[in-house]
Amino acid sequence: MLQVSLTKRRGEFTLSAAFAAPTPGVIALFGRSGSGKSTLIEMLAGLLPPDEGEVQLAGTTLTDTRRGIAVAPERRRIGYVFQDARLFPHMTVGGNLRYGEKRAGAAPRYIRFEEVVELLGIGALLGRRPHQLSGGERQRVALGRALLSQPQLLLLDEPLASLDAARREEVLPYLERLRDWLSIPMVYVSHQFDEVLRLATYLVLLEAGRVLAAGPVGDLSLRAELRSVLAPDLVGSVVDGLVTAVDAAAGTVELAVGSGKLKVSLREAPAGTRVRVQLLARDIILATQPIQGLSVRNALLGTVVDVTPEDPTSVLVKVDVGGPVVLARISTAALEALRLRPGDAVWALVKAMSTRGHAFRLFGAPARRA
Repeated sequence: MLQVSLTKRRGEFTLSAAFAAPTPGVIALFGRSGSGKSTLIEMLAGLLPPDEGEVQLAGTTLTDTRRGIAVAPERRRIGYVFQDARLFPHMTVGGNLRYGEKRAGAAPRYIRFEEVVELLGIGALLGRRPHQLSGGERQRVALGRALLSQPQLLLLDEPLASLDAARREEVLPYLERLRDWLSIPMVYVSHQFDEVLRLATYLVLLEAGRVLAAGPVGDLSLRAELRSVLAPDLVGSVVDGLVTAVDAAAGTVELAVGSGKLKVSLREAPAGTRVRVQLLARDIILATQPIQGLSVRNALLGTVVDVTPEDPTSVLVKVDVGGPVVLARISTAALEALRLRPGDAVWALVKAMSTRGHAFRLFGAPARRA
């Protein structure tokens, strides 16, 4: 468990954040620029002293202003990956990695040099210097250096922010590997919701120095607090499914979601893999009876649990589909025509574009460390 309760005043800005998140897993700090994400992560690292508050990790107190506890950054066993990698330019990739090993001191070794090299795919880079690497390669090396310090917590402060789309896609699979193969708690700072969807297990939503909401990603996807900081087209539910069948030729899998099934475009996800899917509210069609003669093939039978006005012309309808809840955005005219009320049975029809590009493996490989 990572328990945080911190306050910091910087000029006219005040950060006052409190949450308790389960570990291991990826805790995402998400919010607009200027919401306090980087200030919070600097205090977790011990690089910035809070005005008041405390930090506990797995029962160990790292900060407690009331008791005068402030463990030095170098003694916290925290790995920190910045936006700009910050590799030593005079060292080779191998030298940078070995520096991380030296920082571990007498800490127990749970991952070796060779394992890090294999995990991050950087064996061919060991003799190069940082200026000879792409942005994505530099970030992978920075991750490796942080891992070799044998951290008990890994902090990633918008590590993909300086990369273009292609380089981001290069690095994201390696971050997934870290999440899936190593049981190291991670705090991941981002203002890109697609990164949060792909990586996070727990979400802390920040706005103007305050925690608006915190909880599992799926739960928060249904909350008004998250909708308030997302673009309307990104509003939707996040559900987990289990791969039950694979069509390798078509590049699709069948997912068991609640009491129904979805067909999703996703490769290299064998049967038994858990998958996270974002179903965009704009792409869900509701029907009060089974539909025939449509190109839409994904249909989940559910029950209306809530109807919330979104603006004068549209509403958000929450539909329980056998445990998971999906969001559908429909017009107020459609709501009146369908006469939908909580408790009504409906079919949620999911357009193919709603899942394409938004289906991600979730814990696809067993953790290697208890």
